[in-house]
Amino acid sequence: MLGRAFGCAALAFGCAALAFGCAAPLPAAPTGPADALAAYARALASGRATDAYRMLSDEARRSITLDAFTRMVRENADDVRELARALGRPASVPVVTARVQAPTGESLELVLEDGAWKLDGLALDRYGQATPRQALEGFLRAYERGRFDVILRYVPDEELEGRPTTPSEAREPLTPEKLQQAWTGPQRESIDAIVQAIRAALPTAIIEETQDRAAMAYGAGGTVSFVRERGRWKLANLR
Repeated sequence: MLGRAFGCAALAFGCAALAFGCAAPLPAAPTGPADALAAYARALASGRATDAYRMLSDEARRSITLDAFTRMVRENADDVRELARALGRPASVPVVTARVQAPTGESLELVLEDGAWKLDGLALDRYGQATPRQALEGFLRAYERGRFDVILRYVPDEELEGRPTTPSEAREPLTPEKLQQAWTGPQRESIDAIVQAIRAALPTAIIEETQDRAAMAYGAGGTVSFVRERGRWKLANLR
């Protein structure tokens, strides 16, 4: 059951890992998203952590100090090298987007197309599953409104159908009533804390996608794992 996925977890490296080294003069400002990505990759590859830090958005820099940033870099050298290589060969053309956040924490995404900003229609689906971010926002909205029937949309089929993971295990299908009973009982306080931490991290969080899997780091070592089933993103794990 998805409720059992909540608990303590080891520190997950979900932020962008960056290489540690001496700073060099920052090159000319990139003129577009592809240039920005290339400049970022070069900073990583040459070990210019301070330069890479300067390329982060204001919001990202407010969430982590330069000292903490460089320490994270130093402690994750292997991830740094892998990230630098990946950024140097993007799999698609960058898409320019903007996100407007309401006081409730909900967001609406806009996309720059042919020089004009347009609304992303997917954002109008309150409980959509077209992207990992949309699925997570829908899950949070459903939880905050007590819509346990809607939450079941975000549960992977194996857990929803109660498929046993071992020959001797007996499991039953998950229902809204069972989920509500589990999540409004002794687990309520811990689940509320996790939901609040995810909500706080979501506006600036980076969601890493790999085919039908995705992951998002939040808070002090928490991770949200996603899986795509039949074209719809679901929450495989919250911890």
